[in-house]
Amino acid sequence: MYRREIQEQALVPKGADEWDGRAGGYGAHPSHGGYVDDFIARMRLDGARSVLDVGCGPGTLALPLAARVDEVVALDHSPRMLEALRDRARELGVANVRPMLRAWEDDWHDVPVCDIAIASRSTLVADLDAALHKLARHARRQVCLSYPVGGGFVDPAILAAAGVELPRVPDHLLLLGMLHRMGIVARLDLLHTRSRLAGCADFDDFARRLAWTTGPLDAAALQRLRAWYVADPQRAARGGRDMVWAFVAWDVERADDAG
Repeated sequence: MYRREIQEQALVPKGADEWDGRAGGYGAHPSHGGYVDDFIARMRLDGARSVLDVGCGPGTLALPLAARVDEVVALDHSPRMLEALRDRARELGVANVRPMLRAWEDDWHDVPVCDIAIASRSTLVADLDAALHKLARHARRQVCLSYPVGGGFVDPAILAAAGVELPRVPDHLLLLGMLHRMGIVARLDLLHTRSRLAGCADFDDFARRLAWTTGPLDAAALQRLRAWYVADPQRAARGGRDMVWAFVAWDVERADDAG
């Protein structure tokens, strides 16, 4: 069902080159603040010595987690994101984060098994079932991930105001169904974060951020969007409604740990 929805919606995850273009300012985005604390608070870090962070970006979770464990192995398919991670690690004096250039679809034979495997906001992939199996194989104790709730990343009211239709993201319940088929009963929490469009400097900044998701907006769409923006400045400052993420976690039982 998941694969069918991805195909029917023609939903194509953004490639490494597109993420390269966002590497510079992505780590400081205001939507990260509470989300990072909420995600880490739900991890079972007691006794954990290593974390595998898949889709690490510029170290949004990898860097704060580095203070809690001996090593963080940080995977991303964007070279510029990994470069930003290295730069931030040097600035913070963090020496126990190991970046690796890997995509979900790549061969992971040299990716180490860690105590905890996480995939934060990086699970919208063409073959989610394969991704879940990879995470499970590379974790000794626990897997934690997040997945968008509500069908997309932008408040539908904003899209309607601009007259834009976007492919819908498959429901997070399909992810839980895949895990159930794997024999996994996972824990589900909902994390509410600020919209990606929150805190824009002005309308031009707002429209530019929205275009990252929608693609270029024509003059008519921009005019309608501006009318929405100026009608309620407080609503515009919030970027519309909050983004909701499904935090999904489960404990891993490995045969090689059984004794």
